[in-house]
Amino acid sequence: MSQTINFSRRAAVASLGAATLLAGCGRGPIGAALAGPSDPAPARPSSVVTDNAGFDSFVASFKNRAEGQGYPRTLLDRAFRGAGYMPDVIAKDRKQTEFTRTLEDYLAIAASDERVKNGRAVFQRYSSTFSKIEARFGVDAKVVAAIWGMESSYGVRRGSEPIVSAMATLAYDGRRRDFFTKQLYAVLKILRAGDTTPENMRGSWAGAMGHTQFMPTSYLAYAVDFTGDGRRDIWADDPTDALASAANYLKTFSWTKGQPWGVEVKLPGGFDLSKAGFSIKRSPADWAAMGVRDMNGGRVPNHGAARVITPAGGGGPAFMVFSNFDVIKRYNNATSYAIGVGHLGDRIAGGGPIRGSFGPDPQGLTLEDRKDIQNRLTRKGFDTDGADGVIGAKSEAAIRAYEAANGLPSTGLATKALLIHLGGRPRG
Repeated sequence: MSQTINFSRRAAVASLGAATLLAGCGRGPIGAALAGPSDPAPARPSSVVTDNAGFDSFVASFKNRAEGQGYPRTLLDRAFRGAGYMPDVIAKDRKQTEFTRTLEDYLAIAASDERVKNGRAVFQRYSSTFSKIEARFGVDAKVVAAIWGMESSYGVRRGSEPIVSAMATLAYDGRRRDFFTKQLYAVLKILRAGDTTPENMRGSWAGAMGHTQFMPTSYLAYAVDFTGDGRRDIWADDPTDALASAANYLKTFSWTKGQPWGVEVKLPGGFDLSKAGFSIKRSPADWAAMGVRDMNGGRVPNHGAARVITPAGGGGPAFMVFSNFDVIKRYNNATSYAIGVGHLGDRIAGGGPIRGSFGPDPQGLTLEDRKDIQNRLTRKGFDTDGADGVIGAKSEAAIRAYEAANGLPSTGLATKALLIHLGGRPRG
């Protein structure tokens, strides 16, 4: 799945995982600040319901077909009570735009200081729950915590759209009618089982639900009742069932207990990159014989056959990845996502940042240079919405405003000249 990221920093941080949900149409379960002692009530839907005679006719026909398949009329009437056509959902579906982030920018968002801090807090807060889930499923608790962080910012952004209306709207639209009709039937099965109510069944406009953003069909296949209350409740403020469901998903796709997703490694000088890559597996001992070492200069332990990858190119960090890396990709089939989850999990467990250098960007700036620009702009009254080194729409607008206020040409670019004008000194 490709990664769709909102260029607004806060939105991007909140939706690294969830924004990909629809693009892959169910290839995985899918598709901010930490909440306080009491989680906030669900936000109001961002999409509005409007009258649409064609949609009403579609729903009536769908209900008749569903009743013919054994769904009680009382269930159908309850499920669709208040449901309606959501044109904003159609607009979002048709205007999905894929933005390409460098791995450096992606990781700056995925494992931002804020996300790591919040992740460590929830990992401690739910330590007993995580321990029990790891014991039951054999999946590393820090990876489950990282998925939670990537998908919903640890439950803060679970989505506010009414799933019945959203799935019915997308099924009616017809662009992917079969897929969303299947999701709509899955919604009925969930409601018939009593796991939640139509009012509580909320999520993203694309149908991803709960703390760990399961599509309805994936919910039916992998969600579990870990609390033992008779309901597989991934929507509740209590994240237990959702976290256990994510662990069950990874276990189902052959998670290897005790094996890391991967480790950052150092390549020897003159290393032939043609002898590495996604298609080449060797034992850690064989990689060691070729001069590959961990970041402390030691040999990587034997966790099974591994690949050495350089996803940012030969000048960027290198990783030795194991089979669990591919299991994470079953959740979201993007290399950046799998590295993001693995690295965030390591950070939550106390690990440090990526140590390999990404090198300067096309403007000759390092990540720290870009953070410096954001900090200096904000101090001067041009808010960049944080300083993560990722130059998105908010940072670009701040740069343009600063340029206009200081009689500079309007570029919106983070450059060495801008940093110097702000009183800084480039590192790149």
